Amino acid sequence: MEEIYSDVDAPFVRTGYRIAESVKYLSNIYHAVKICFANEVGAVLGQLDIDSREAAEIFMMDKVLNVSSAYLRPGFAFGGSCLPKDLRALLALARDKDVDLPMLSNILPSNQQQIKRAFDMIASGGRRRIAMFGLAFKSGTDDLRESHFVLLAETLIGKGYQLKIFDPNVRSARLIGANRAYIEREIPHFEELLQPDIATTLEDAEAIVIGHADMDTIDGILRHRGDSQIYVLQGHKRLETEAAGRYHGLCW
Repeated sequence: MEEIYSDVDAPFVRTGYRIAESVKYLSNIYHAVKICFANEVGAVLGQLDIDSREAAEIFMMDKVLNVSSAYLRPGFAFGGSCLPKDLRALLALARDKDVDLPMLSNILPSNQQQIKRAFDMIASGGRRRIAMFGLAFKSGTDDLRESHFVLLAETLIGKGYQLKIFDPNVRSARLIGANRAYIEREIPHFEELLQPDIATTLEDAEAIVIGHADMDTIDGILRHRGDSQIYVLQGHKRLETEAAGRYHGLCW
């Protein structure tokens, strides 16, 4: 096969046949998703007298996020104050114009299902004392609004799990405005769950849930993890290498 394709100017990838078959499916399904996405947003923009073709041309100029490998790695759900808000806004515009958007309307339910998958994975281990690393919706911020980790923590608490949380960027005293109002509404006593350091968070933990975590936090987890089972929601190559056989990935 390599000799047959030797004149093709492209990398030759050696892999198993099941992966090769999967890539074929992924390619065609992704093409279908892109077509439906373009057609559904085009339908809304058209009803608003906006040139969807010009908007799409500008959209495609972004090769860093929009037309790239960004966001295409299997992992946890999305959250934050931008993606859910803007999706709801577009859906509201569509409803106002009586435009049916079956694919876009199911993005938020699909995202919620990924949070349920994470809970089911943790619950399947049968361990009740949980140490969670990462509460904000992305690393390097204390923004908790619509954080998928907050929703997972809320589910765990509601199901009677004992939860400790460590996020070096989240400090109760610094949370203000809508950010504080959101977390107090979702988890009224969240200050009691926040821990000052990694070792305290891991004390008596039976399971470790890792979301956004920097390398210092990963190092600390590897040093103090004990016999805890590790559940990884966002990929961490070093942790997965050093904890091989001891962790469960959300969908890998």
